[in-house]
Amino acid sequence: MHQLYPVFVWVGTGERANRQSSSWGDGVYKSNDGGKTWKNVGLKDSHHIGRIVLHPEDTSTVYVAAMGHLWGPNEERGLYKTTDGGASWQRILQVDENTGVVDVAMDPSNPNILYAATYQRRRRPFGFNGGGPGSALYKSTDGGETWRELANGLPTGDKGRIGISIYRKNPYIVYICVEQGFQYNAST
Repeated sequence: MHQLYPVFVWVGTGERANRQSSSWGDGVYKSNDGGKTWKNVGLKDSHHIGRIVLHPEDTSTVYVAAMGHLWGPNEERGLYKTTDGGASWQRILQVDENTGVVDVAMDPSNPNILYAATYQRRRRPFGFNGGGPGSALYKSTDGGETWRELANGLPTGDKGRIGISIYRKNPYIVYICVEQGFQYNAST
């Protein structure tokens, strides 16, 4: 998607990986000068940012997929939206303290159409649980005000991580990658 003013750069901290050695971060940073200087604009306890999506015309509107703590529950999980350039955040999609949002995608022809993937995960010293009933795919047609879970054509049962991509030439085509089944921790 074309960015109207490329001097505004947003970065989410913390790795998206789920390994024992994954580094966590302290939220979201924004640069107003093309990356010369940076300011932390919040979500400091989210630890891991899955993806950031910028509105193509409104430089103050940004969506952030916050995965949350890898090693335990926390409240700062979900999909967040700012309409004031990061001065304040509203959580617009939330499942529970064990499920964050790993991916968000915006329709290139209509910025009010969004897809978001929730992801239930927990790392422990003896293993990793990368999925569960909290993992799902959602769609909004009103800029994130309301969401509906998408299930038609998707595997039944618990899912793991979900990745989203929208075909730019025809945004009615949405590609997803879903970990699912008995061994959803590894099988796609």
